[in-house]
Parts: sequence; C-alpha cells; structure tokens
Amino acid sequence: MSQLADQTIAILLPCYNEELTVANIVRDFNACLPQAKVYVFDNNSKDRTVEVALQAGAIVRRVNHQGKGNVIRRMFADIDADIYIMVDGDDTYDASVAPQLAAKLLDEGLDMVVGTRVTEEREAYRFGHRFGNRLLTGCVATVFGNTFTDMLSGYRVFSRRYAKSFAAHAAGFETETELTVHALELRMPVAEVPTVYKSRPEGSFSKLNTYRDGIRILWMIIKLYKNERPLQFFGAGALASLVAALVLAVPLLSTFLETGLVPRLPTAVLCTGLVLLGVVLLSCGLILDTVTKGRIEQKRFAYLAVPAPRR
Repeated sequence: MSQLADQTIAILLPCYNEELTVANIVRDFNACLPQAKVYVFDNNSKDRTVEVALQAGAIVRRVNHQGKGNVIRRMFADIDADIYIMVDGDDTYDASVAPQLAAKLLDEGLDMVVGTRVTEEREAYRFGHRFGNRLLTGCVATVFGNTFTDMLSGYRVFSRRYAKSFAAHAAGFETETELTVHALELRMPVAEVPTVYKSRPEGSFSKLNTYRDGIRILWMIIKLYKNERPLQFFGAGALASLVAALVLAVPLLSTFLETGLVPRLPTAVLCTGLVLLGVVLLSCGLILDTVTKGRIEQKRFAYLAVPAPRR
C-alpha cells in the first residue's frame, strides 16, 4: 500500500482558452487529492481561463511560448515534486482515478503511468483520432519496440526522475510522442491504467487538428527515428543506394564482359555516384550511432542523479 500522504504531489494542467472547464478540473482534483497542489499553466489564453482558475484555487503560471510542448518544458523545469500528475485542461479525463494512478507509480517503482482512454461516446474519441492514434502508436512500436496502446493520452503520472531528465524538444501536440519515446529510450518502468474518457462540455472546442497535428506527430516520429536510431535510418538509405547501383550496373557489366565497351557512360557515372552516396550514408550512420549512444548515456546519468521515489 502506497503512502501518498508522505509524497509531494503536483497536478499540472496545460491550458489554452479553457474557461468553461478549468474550474471543474481544479475542484475535482482538489477533492481527490487534497494534499496536492494544482498548477494551471496558461498558454496565452484569450478568455477568462486565468481568472477562473485563480477563483477555483489553482496556482497559475504563464507560458508565453505557444504550444503544449513548450508548456510541458516549463512545467517540469519550474515545479519540484515527488509525483507529477499531468492532465489536459478540457475536462475529458476522470479525476477520481488520480490516486490510483499515483499509487501504482509509487507501489511498483514506476517512472510513468499512462491513463489509457476508454469511452463509449463517439464524440468523445472520434474515429479519425482513434485511427490516427493507432497508426502512430504502431509506427512508434515498430521503430522503438513495445510501446503503449494509447500513446497520445493527455493523462499521465510521472516520477521526479522522469520529469527532471526529460529534455522536451517538441513545441506542440507532438510532445506526447516525445514523452513516450523518452521512457522507451531509457527503458524506464512504465504502465497503463484504463480510464474513462468523456466528451468535452458544450461550448468547449478541441485545439487538436486531426490532419495538421497528425502530420506533425508523424514528422516527429521520423525525426526521432533519425536521432535515436541513426544507424538504421542512414543504413536503410545506404542499402537502397547500393541496391539501385547494383541493378543499374548488371546490364553494363554484362555488356562490358561481352564487348569490352561501356556504351552507356552516364549510367556508369550514376552507378558510381550511388555507390559513393551509400558509403557516405553508412559512414554518417556509424558516426551518429556512436554520438547517440553517448547522448543516451548522459540522459541516463541525469536520470540516475535524481533519487528514486520514496516508498
């Protein structure tokens, strides 16, 4: 049985124009975890989000750089706690399971617990978002190994170790992908807990654009693949170049062996160029792979420098 009363807990709410929902979230989390401090990080809201959050009893911080990733960077940098509970400010997640998520993190010595979304409301979790989430989750699983079933969930619990070792490069909604990859990269102990997901209240609108943000998340996965698996990334390019050169060179070699002539000189030059390109790509992959391993070691040292959760 965990001793949550002995832990400092921070509830982190990234908000942009959430005046209709923020008060309910603050009250619900205060009721479930009265010992926790609720922080609302306002990201240039144009409505009364800040005023409503203050009236509800939250501690309000402002982040000028637009984008959820920028907000998360400031959250983890500015707040010091044993347990961090991050939840979107749209009032779609169940606050009552927060103690369960935090207890699981503490009892099992985990670094991240993800609240996977479970809902029967079609409008709460639209087919396009559901399909995109599964596709992107599958992409990450292919590149980085076993991953989560709901990679883009906005309901997560983190240890201090996780928060203080997370670099936070992403600026927008692709930050959820980065959060997942950080845990996989350092082989952190993680878990998932099913949580009820509901529709936004009437008059409240999602800031997520299915296609635009989906493309940004997919691009983030490609960049992460390049940065975290450079030998595989550049090796694939090198292999493609060498195979193309071989396919083009076979007829030339056959003609040369029969006649002693090279009738298609431009094709021969192209084959040479493709081979050189393959060698360069493979060299880049080998060099960057060494650099990446050193960077991961430094992240690991930063992770280990923070004490493990007290149990």
